Amino acid sequence: MPAMPDAAIARRRMRSQRISGAKCPEPADVVRHLGALQAQDYAQVTWAIGLRTAGATLADVERAIADRRIVLTWAMRGTLHAVPAEDAPWMMRRLAPRALARAGSRLLRLGIDGGLIARCERLIGGALRERRRMTRAELMVLLERSGIRTDGQRGSNILWALAHTGLICLGPPEGGRQTFVLLEDQSPAPRNMTADEALRELAIRYFTGHGPATAHDFAWWSGVTLAEAKKAAADAEGALFCERIGGTAYWSVGREGADGTDTEPELALLPGYDEYLLGYRDRSAVLKPEHAPKVVPGGNGVYAPMLVVGGEIAGVWRRSVGRRSVELDIRPFENPDIAEARIAEAARRYGEFLGMPVTRIDIRPAGG
Repeated sequence: MPAMPDAAIARRRMRSQRISGAKCPEPADVVRHLGALQAQDYAQVTWAIGLRTAGATLADVERAIADRRIVLTWAMRGTLHAVPAEDAPWMMRRLAPRALARAGSRLLRLGIDGGLIARCERLIGGALRERRRMTRAELMVLLERSGIRTDGQRGSNILWALAHTGLICLGPPEGGRQTFVLLEDQSPAPRNMTADEALRELAIRYFTGHGPATAHDFAWWSGVTLAEAKKAAADAEGALFCERIGGTAYWSVGREGADGTDTEPELALLPGYDEYLLGYRDRSAVLKPEHAPKVVPGGNGVYAPMLVVGGEIAGVWRRSVGRRSVELDIRPFENPDIAEARIAEAARRYGEFLGMPVTRIDIRPAGG
């Protein structure tokens, strides 16, 4: 078969990710459909969920977190993700040990060993069973008063380790402050799976919400080995569709959007860290190499919100949120011929999500 054009891959991923086409009914459905969404930045992940949901507002997404339908935890690769509440425990059991083991030398350099982690589990577990929810600052005070140092990133790494043991996860924010809760409280009705069942389920979720994608993409996203990724995709035969193109196997749930072209390229304002870019090891289908530094300025790991046109990441944007309105700066990479009315429509949807009008949209080429 001929190589799949990048535009075709991008168009199909837009649909499978629910950026274009049919949206998910509820915020929790988005997280369940994609399997997980990166959540390093709270404002970004709430919009990532909202833009894939039919008419959801920020309040709707936050309610799903508060109602324990969505959990924010370090589910894979040692990185914070939004995951379905019922799936968080088995995801942690299957994926977190490898991330914890990889971080072993870093933790030891900070004086964090198995004995200290066990001690902190007892201390923080007991406090949260009594108080249910505590801020990061309150947990740091608790550790210090118990003779456990929290300086030099030690406190943050202790909490990170306790999340990976499955003890704690993030709770709903309080006044803009990060809180922690017990994972067992945030996931009151967990699903139980064997290790193989968990990996097969994760593969189905990933390729359903990210396809077409490769086993290498899945291995990178989940943090499992490539051998495990290939086995999981093979075990999911029947639930997934495989097409071999140019010698490479791409997995998805079907060829939706594979034929034909859009009459008008879809335009979307994606958040930073969005799964549309970070959900793949190979990102060349959606982002030209020369534009990658503009998405991660300075190469510091901080991903800017992205303008997507016809599946291609065609620019970046930023917001300025006031008390009653929001202003947007749109910076296309190559000054594409984009109708301002279409950008205005995407901006209007973002304003509806925040619950405030967009009063200014400034469109200038990146660097201009």
